[in-house]
Amino acid sequence: MLLLLLPSAFLLLPWAGAGRIIGGREVKPHSRPYMAYLQIESGSDTYRCGGFLIQPDAVLSAAHCVHGKGKVNITVTLGAHNIKKKELSQQKFHVGCWVIHPRYLNYRSGNDIMLLKLKKKAKMTKYVKPISLPSHNKTVTPGTKCSVSGWGQTSVTGHRTDVMLEVDLELQREEVCEESFKGYWCQSMICAGDMRGRKSTYNGDSGGPLVCNWKAHGIVSYGYQNKPFPKVFTRVSYFEPWINEQLRKFAIQEASKCT
Repeated sequence: MLLLLLPSAFLLLPWAGAGRIIGGREVKPHSRPYMAYLQIESGSDTYRCGGFLIQPDAVLSAAHCVHGKGKVNITVTLGAHNIKKKELSQQKFHVGCWVIHPRYLNYRSGNDIMLLKLKKKAKMTKYVKPISLPSHNKTVTPGTKCSVSGWGQTSVTGHRTDVMLEVDLELQREEVCEESFKGYWCQSMICAGDMRGRKSTYNGDSGGPLVCNWKAHGIVSYGYQNKPFPKVFTRVSYFEPWINEQLRKFAIQEASKCT
């Protein structure tokens, strides 16, 4: 998640993706105990994404983090601030199984949500705690200040941060989002960020949470290459029934049988 203060000249560069944080800052270590770091291995390639803990053995992220990559192995790290260090606070898990929303086609089509089941339950500590989700179809008012955290690129040249960074984003009005993104559907999507604040997300932190009023209202999804502001997030409250259905299925399935 590219948390970087860029000079205004760079704001005209073509960008793609939605994981980097622009105009952000390093967070107080371990102040976001719900954050998850996903390492995704596919053949000889390794990808990274963000995610967030919603119960001791379940993490939410974005479907596009694994879609189209074939057979993958996913490792989840909880309780991390610096992902390059072996911090005593960290807990690492293999993912037993995951489920992508059945109507997901690609990130622009919406339904960009994935639920992962950890092979073992995480131990709840002051460094590892789940975040609450909004109730079904609960909305947040345009203009609300929210935040996005993660470990992604910090420059257009691909430099990444090892420590967790965060940016504050303002929620946009539906009309702005509909004008900015073809196929934008306000029921299942949120968009945030504006040119005035010069803050945004970009490559590397897809799947991380958009946190508003201490709840995870969005999941980092996508943005257009030539429009760094705003960016689109999956609206968590719209998918609350689906999330609960999958959690019930997880509870009665063995991890080895639900991939």
